[in-house]
Amino acid sequence: MRQLNLLSYNVQAGIYSRRYSDYFTNSWKHLLPHSERLINLARIAQLLQRFDVVGLQEVDAGSLRSAYVDQIQYLARQGAFPHWYRQVNRNLAPFAQHSNGLLSRLRPQRVSEHRLPGLPGRGVMVAEFPFEQGGRLAVGIVHLALGWRARRRQFGYLLELAEAYPYLVLMGDFNCGCGSKGLRAMVVDSGMRGLDCERKTFPSWRPRHNLDHILVSRPLRVTRAEVIDYALSDHLPLSTTIELPEGLDFADPGIPRRVANPLV
Repeated sequence: MRQLNLLSYNVQAGIYSRRYSDYFTNSWKHLLPHSERLINLARIAQLLQRFDVVGLQEVDAGSLRSAYVDQIQYLARQGAFPHWYRQVNRNLAPFAQHSNGLLSRLRPQRVSEHRLPGLPGRGVMVAEFPFEQGGRLAVGIVHLALGWRARRRQFGYLLELAEAYPYLVLMGDFNCGCGSKGLRAMVVDSGMRGLDCERKTFPSWRPRHNLDHILVSRPLRVTRAEVIDYALSDHLPLSTTIELPEGLDFADPGIPRRVANPLV
């Protein structure tokens, strides 16, 4: 197997947004459970079934607002993913557990959690998929800060990851578009590809900003990339198909192990 179909989706904890005014009228749904949430997540899971590896942002790991349903586990089961992992970045239990999520059909050899610089609550989760011939593909799920000063420091951390992993995918909600100097500098310095100003994902009902990105190391080939018109959150999902270089195939890695907060 040399190809992977990837998807990145900020699911807004299962809240369906249709217009800017929903941020006000639906604000209570960020604190309390509501009956439409699982219905919306089930519809999202139908889309996820088409992909091999999925990165989720703004997903709840089980709290009052999600009716104590771990949304990562729920989407994994609904989408028939055998492997799933969570990174709780802001634990406000019992009210909310803001998390990144990873769903995968391949079994990663290792999953690591990284706390990003800046105020608490932002992180990147990295799954490593080994090659039969040696080496590994690292897939990082990110959700960066709202403020540009914090993001600048976080881009520095992501650059260190790119230097540590020759084969790397970074995907998620970067909270900035291709006009960001910090994002552009990180892409240039790392040699990664995939920054496209035309793939707009926010807001989902009238996309004007490209806040979500899937960036890949240069040895990896991108065969397809698109924004999917599936407006169930305030972001649209972003998909990419990547292909390994000739001579590389994914291996069966055995039992994965989980590591907290390493750099590599």
